[in-house]
Amino acid sequence: MDLKRIQKRFLIWRMKHISDKNFMLILAVIVGVAVGLAAVLMKYAVHWVRELAVTVVDGYSFSYLYIVFPAVGILLTVLFVRFIVKKKLGHGIPMVLYNISQNQGKIEKHNMWSRIVGSSLTVGFGGSVGLEGPIVATGAAIGSNVGRIFHLSYSQVILLIGCACTGAIAAIFKAPVAAIIFTLEVIMLDLTMSSLLTLLMASLSAALTSYLFMGQNCLYFVEKTDLFVLSDVPFYILFGVICGLLSVYFSKLYLWINEFFKKWKYQWAKFGVCVVVLGVLVFLFPSLYGEGYESVNMALKGDVAYLFDNTIYAGWNSWLGIVVILSLVILLKIFATGATFNAGGVGGIFAPALFLGANVGLLFSKVFNSLGFQVSQENFALVGMAGLLAGIIHAPLTAIFLIAEITEGYSLFVPLMIVSAIAYFTVKIFMPNSVYTIMLAKRGKLLTHNADSNMLSMLRMENLIEKNFHTLNEDSNLRTLVEVIKHSNRNVYVVTDKQNNLKGLVFLDHVRHMIFNPEFYDSVLVRDLMYMPRNIVELDMSVKEVAEIFEKSDDYNLPVVDNGKYVGFVSRAKVFSKYRQMLKQFSSY
Repeated sequence: MDLKRIQKRFLIWRMKHISDKNFMLILAVIVGVAVGLAAVLMKYAVHWVRELAVTVVDGYSFSYLYIVFPAVGILLTVLFVRFIVKKKLGHGIPMVLYNISQNQGKIEKHNMWSRIVGSSLTVGFGGSVGLEGPIVATGAAIGSNVGRIFHLSYSQVILLIGCACTGAIAAIFKAPVAAIIFTLEVIMLDLTMSSLLTLLMASLSAALTSYLFMGQNCLYFVEKTDLFVLSDVPFYILFGVICGLLSVYFSKLYLWINEFFKKWKYQWAKFGVCVVVLGVLVFLFPSLYGEGYESVNMALKGDVAYLFDNTIYAGWNSWLGIVVILSLVILLKIFATGATFNAGGVGGIFAPALFLGANVGLLFSKVFNSLGFQVSQENFALVGMAGLLAGIIHAPLTAIFLIAEITEGYSLFVPLMIVSAIAYFTVKIFMPNSVYTIMLAKRGKLLTHNADSNMLSMLRMENLIEKNFHTLNEDSNLRTLVEVIKHSNRNVYVVTDKQNNLKGLVFLDHVRHMIFNPEFYDSVLVRDLMYMPRNIVELDMSVKEVAEIFEKSDDYNLPVVDNGKYVGFVSRAKVFSKYRQMLKQFSSY
């Protein structure tokens, strides 16, 4: 018996014996375990690659190889993508958001494994990025393709993608609560209570899978934190503003670097320049090498040795030297991250955000302690991680719970809330959208927490166009128009030229008084009866934009053109009918 027949028989049996909601819970657990295993595999792969690199360096005393290792990793990644995957990978989370809103949740199968390999090579060899974006994209691809195997509806596939994203964060960070909040905040799914249960099951199963293979120890270990006292509130408020401004700096520069290199036609020239920049930065500031996991852990202890180990300025560890080097590392981290991405590396920006946050917290405490104040280095390094994460990805609740979970810093919930909230509100003044969503938002293809807007964003223009409208040439006469009217059930007729360019419309109501007067049939031309409508829809416009036109006008049908060429019509009735169907479909989960 072939697989398709087995699949069909199973689906029939499932429909008879398992309700949709229970089946979604089962799939949530399956996807959670699968994504958890993918996260474990990615973590171990990075570890194996890193150990290989360290073995080579330590075995032959070639410490300078650390400068070229990121280039080696990125080169291997580029070759892997070009000759094995043969498709561009792009950035992980933006890819997921785009496919949810514009591609009915369909994510290509190669994403289930390609990013594991790509990010392992990039990060394992020291690329200055993290693993979070790739594992979220990997998980989303697993969820999408599992949904397609079981022939789930659009809304069910989207929910399963949400489960997979939740499982990815739960597994990679061992943070099951923050994972659920991440999906609601960043992936922007508005769900019913029954749907939240599926996220919970996915998060739990992924976290348990991660615990099974990687233990239950927290990701970033905080030996001690000082108690929160009210007198520190002004410092936390000021620090929140600083985190917000640094988030703006990182985000805007990140986008500018991407736009700058996007204009380069030759991939190898881009690769060469970026790996040289990355190599120079790693040579000057070794703490920029890799994810920065060890550096963050040392910063959380107030230990600045990572800034000076294996550097040309190892003896500069005075107060001034610490402040200068910390400042340079903070300001230059974005260039290391941008160079890694644009050279062809695969990774995420969670880790750079956490690295920046720990370092800026350490710098803040060093400066204020030198001025005679008493602020905790450990506390500010920890809450700085939340502040930068909240500011860069525009997710304050995710930042609060994630940092509390991965550091076990639960005693600092109030400072985490203060810094995350203020950083978020500060960055929103300058950037309404995060680095994940800004390009989708510009194209009107971003899902938000507004249900009306989401439903319209998910509708596809090509599925709404009606083409059963009769066309006329502008040189036709009234007799021809009358013949068309006889065989049409429409009250509007399209006028085009020989190249199919839209020239105007003729409405039945406007010519009704003439069609019963044969003396006008040959003397009156269509060009004398037509007029160009005030509102015309371009084919690349979003359905949301079209709905806004209908809302502001009295039009019931709008012509659709593609660079001036007539395509068809979109009607008010069809747009809002499809909207109601989709809203009803999603509200059932």
